[in-house]
Amino acid sequence: MATILLIEDNDDIRENTAEILELANYKVFTAPNGKIGVQVALEQRPDLVICDITMPVLDGYGVLHLLHKNNSLQNMPFIFLTAKAERSDVRRGMELGADDYITKPFDATELLNAIESQLKKSARIKQETSTDINGLSTLMAAVSGKDILQELKEDRNINRYKKKQVVYSEGNHPSSLFYVLKGKVKTYRRNEDGKELITGLYTDGEFIGYLPLLEGGIYKDSAEAMDDTELAIIPREDFDELAGSNPTVMQKFIRILTKNIMEKEAQLLSIAYNSLRKKVADTLLTLWRKYNANDNPQFSLDVSRDNLAAVAGVAKESLIRTLGDFRDEQLIAIREGCIFITDRSKLERMMN
Repeated sequence: MATILLIEDNDDIRENTAEILELANYKVFTAPNGKIGVQVALEQRPDLVICDITMPVLDGYGVLHLLHKNNSLQNMPFIFLTAKAERSDVRRGMELGADDYITKPFDATELLNAIESQLKKSARIKQETSTDINGLSTLMAAVSGKDILQELKEDRNINRYKKKQVVYSEGNHPSSLFYVLKGKVKTYRRNEDGKELITGLYTDGEFIGYLPLLEGGIYKDSAEAMDDTELAIIPREDFDELAGSNPTVMQKFIRILTKNIMEKEAQLLSIAYNSLRKKVADTLLTLWRKYNANDNPQFSLDVSRDNLAAVAGVAKESLIRTLGDFRDEQLIAIREGCIFITDRSKLERMMN
């Protein structure tokens, strides 16, 4: 049962509206003014808020402002219910982030249809989405009805890169967001001695180069194709329009992309504290899961030893020696340079 918070200072309107909502099988909380309404919202976390504008203590605009400052409430659907029908009032409410605006007097059908529409939209947006373009496409379809995936395939410029060709370089300013249509890309940093640390691995259906766009800064690493690769190029202006057109989209987009940041943090912790054997085992498992989406037990890793060492944060010679030990222990098999994981459970239980 969905819960609704009704904030209305007129006793008769509040009681009659609450009765209509309860008959429609909603659980209803009520408040006689904006201050109490905000307190109830913080305590009860309703699914939707219906709020009058002109009220004592705290008006409806103030209620909306305070709710949007709270991270857990800012995406809650908000409907203004008011006698203020001037265009300027409607515009102000929408600019503050209201989802709908119902003018008094209203009929029950109009109110219930508006509530149902906002709850359905909210439910679609709250759905967990994947980290690839399908997740973003699902999100945008929920908000605007646009199929971003189809638009990307049809309208974007596509650049093709050969193996080891640079996509972008550390220190440069970003002008585009990249989306991997086909192939593999690594991002990396090099120290003063030229030692490389791979900071990210990307394959079909993943975005590259988004953090500098979100931060308004420069590239903090470089990107290079690991094999023949096709990238869709999304101009910065289009990315800014996409991210800025709807606050909910922006928040969800960041949430989708921060998964990669968490993976980088885990990688750095492994490099800092894990043993050599543990680092190599974790790297093999990470790449196996990333590139083996169908969980095929016969899948093989075709990654250069240089790149494996750079992901693990170890010397190439140490990596090769450890791979040899794993092969002798029958944890992996190596055929024509490709690595097959033969005992995943033992790799997962590798002691530090």
